[in-house]
Amino acid sequence: MNIGLVCDNCDGLSPLHATTCQVCGLSLGIARARPAEPAQASGRACPSCGAQVAANFRFCPGCGKPMSDGAAPEPRKPTGGAKTMFFGAMQAPGRAKLILIKGEGMDGISYVLSATDHIAGRLEGAILFPEDPLLSPRHANFVYKDGKLFVRDEGSANGVFVRIIRPQTLQPGSLFLVGEQLLRVETVAADMVPTPDPDGTYFYGSPKRASRLALTQMLAGGHPGMVFRAREETLSLGREDNDVNFPDDPFISGHHASVRAVDTPEGPRFQLTDLGSKNGTFVRVHDEAPLFHGDYVFLGQQLLRVEIT
Repeated sequence: MNIGLVCDNCDGLSPLHATTCQVCGLSLGIARARPAEPAQASGRACPSCGAQVAANFRFCPGCGKPMSDGAAPEPRKPTGGAKTMFFGAMQAPGRAKLILIKGEGMDGISYVLSATDHIAGRLEGAILFPEDPLLSPRHANFVYKDGKLFVRDEGSANGVFVRIIRPQTLQPGSLFLVGEQLLRVETVAADMVPTPDPDGTYFYGSPKRASRLALTQMLAGGHPGMVFRAREETLSLGREDNDVNFPDDPFISGHHASVRAVDTPEGPRFQLTDLGSKNGTFVRVHDEAPLFHGDYVFLGQQLLRVEIT
C-alpha cells in the first residue's frame, strides 16, 4: 500500500514530503472554506497510528487511514438503468405505463401514460421510434376510455399486434405472428370440385385436401409466400414435428401454436391457441383492442409491455 498525505479538500493522495495537494493544488492540511458546523471536539486520536486528527478530518494526515467515527459519505446515485419519459408528473392509480423490451427480455425506456391520448409512431407523437422503418409516421394511439386503456391502430401499414393469453377466435383474413412469421388464416371451400377447361381437359395438380383451413405466409413487401392447407380441421405450428414447421426461425418454440376451424352462428371461424411458447403468439388488432396489466404489444419492431398500477 502507498503511504502519503491525504488532502482534506479532495481526498487525493500526495507524497509525505509534499506541501500542496498534487490533485487539487491546495495546501495540505488547509481545507476550502465550508459552512459553519456545530461545535465539535478539538481532535481525536487515530485508531491506527495514534496521531491527533482534527474533528472535521475524515482521514488521518499521518497514515491516511479513514476515521471510523467520521460521517459516512452519502450514497452515490446510480447513473445507469432505464430512462423514464413522463407525460405527467407521476403514474397515477389506474393509469398505465409502457416498458420497451430490449434484447434478451431486458427492460428499456418506459413511457408513463398520464394523458388521454398517447400517439406512437416514427415521426408523430410523444412515443417516437424514428429509426424503425416498419412503423408508419403516425402508427398507433394508446387511449383511455371509461377508465380503461385501449390501443388503436391509426391506419398503419403494418398494423398493431397484441399477445394472446387465451384461445382467440379469428375471422377469415386475420393476421397473426409466431416468431418472425406473419401468417394469414383463410377459408377454403371444402366441396371444391375440379372442372375442365373449354376443351374438356382437367388441370393436373396435387390431390385436393378436404379441410376448410389454410394458412398463407406473408413475405416482406406484402407478397404471399408458402400456403399450408390442413388435412383435418387443425394445423399445428412450431419449429419441428408439427403440421407447419419453421426450423430456421430462432424465435419459434418447438410446439408454438395451433389453429383450428370452428363453426359459429356468424359462419366459419378459426380458433388460435398459444401452446405455451416462450415468445408468445400475437394477433393483429382490428381498429382497437383493450389492454390489461401484463399485456404485450408489437409496433413495427418494438415490443412493449403494459403495466397498470
